[in-house]
Amino acid sequence: MTMRALAIPILRFSPAVRRRSVSRIPPTAVWALAGFLSSTVLEAADSVGKPRPAVDTELAGYKSTVASGPVEALHARLERSEARLEFATPPGYLLGLLRELKIPPSSQLLVASKTSPNKHYISPKNPRALYFNDSVALAYVPGAELIEVAAADPKLDVVFYTLEQKPTARPRLTRDDRCMECHASAKTLDTPGCLVRSFLTDGDGEVDVLSGLMVTHRTPIAERWGGYYVTGDTGGQRHRGNLFGSDAFARHEKTADARASVMDLKPFLEVGKFLEPSIDVVALLVFEHQVHMMNLLTRLRLDTETLAESETFGRTHPATEAVLKYLLFVAEAPLAGPVRGDSRFAHEFEALGPADAQWRSLRQFDLRTRIFKYPCSFMVYSPSFDALPLRAKRHLYRRLWEVLSGEDVSPEFKSLSAETRAGIRDILVQTKKDMPAYWRL
Repeated sequence: MTMRALAIPILRFSPAVRRRSVSRIPPTAVWALAGFLSSTVLEAADSVGKPRPAVDTELAGYKSTVASGPVEALHARLERSEARLEFATPPGYLLGLLRELKIPPSSQLLVASKTSPNKHYISPKNPRALYFNDSVALAYVPGAELIEVAAADPKLDVVFYTLEQKPTARPRLTRDDRCMECHASAKTLDTPGCLVRSFLTDGDGEVDVLSGLMVTHRTPIAERWGGYYVTGDTGGQRHRGNLFGSDAFARHEKTADARASVMDLKPFLEVGKFLEPSIDVVALLVFEHQVHMMNLLTRLRLDTETLAESETFGRTHPATEAVLKYLLFVAEAPLAGPVRGDSRFAHEFEALGPADAQWRSLRQFDLRTRIFKYPCSFMVYSPSFDALPLRAKRHLYRRLWEVLSGEDVSPEFKSLSAETRAGIRDILVQTKKDMPAYWRL
């Protein structure tokens, strides 16, 4: 994305509508969210007891290092003619990319806000479709000239690519470091990363930048999904999804459940242009969690790499604590009612496992009061987690053990019952191969 793409109107919504929308956010929620984002960045900055290298210095190394993630591997296979992407009209190379990168079509999200290099093609009638798995996210806009791809890389955090939607014998996935203009800032913890935001969005897809909120699993549901379409039963909970234009938001202010639980998108757009007729609210919940988890893991890895070999982790190393608390869903925004989406995404996601001898898994959903039955992130199985330096991982495992064994009785973890802690501990021991020996005693 170029900086030009950020020069967007902010006056499409009347001051009254914007004021009413902002006024509905509880002050404690605003300060909690702002405080979390600020403290997370500060924790990372202070984690080595000295200033981090300048972001520009880190990015210089980023841009000069050869990538090695899943998209880079596919690119190499395409260059050697060991893989082939079929071009269809429409949707171009979309189906082939999803197949080669093992991304399920059921993960489809639809974003109508103009926050992309393809912004001129995007509108509520023609949104951008996102598809994702644990390590790759892909963006497709009907009629656009590019498919965007972002992939976790064990050495380089998140790497961005584009693929031209033109039929050719050898399509090329081109690394595009211009995305760093937006995807390497305080919003991504000063690392190359992805981000999820919620905006007031007008009828053309332009966003009100003053309304924007960063979204993680800690964000109140009422402030999520601005600019997104959402289908499924949200348990009657208010949110910003499915609202485009000041009139829609004005109705939202007057009617508590306006467009909260939408089951059919046909009144809004031509669903036949996309692979799926709906957008699973459960997929949104998963995506919002994993994006920030990946950024936190990246920040911990980079901070650890700046530690001198003689320096050691203290018991409450700030960057580790930030990862630990997010990993265990500390301060997760509660679900006020049962959430139900398209069961196909949930079924496919849960089937990925791994599961323990009792068929318990960190991917099992709760969806009544919280997202997962066992609130410990499935991202412990991700390449981003496995790429953590050994000493960072050892310290994180020690802190995780202290919490799950009940040795750490800090109030932050009081929401984890003894039964839940034991379940998480058993799942990790049986499914994560590099757990320390003391976990098995």
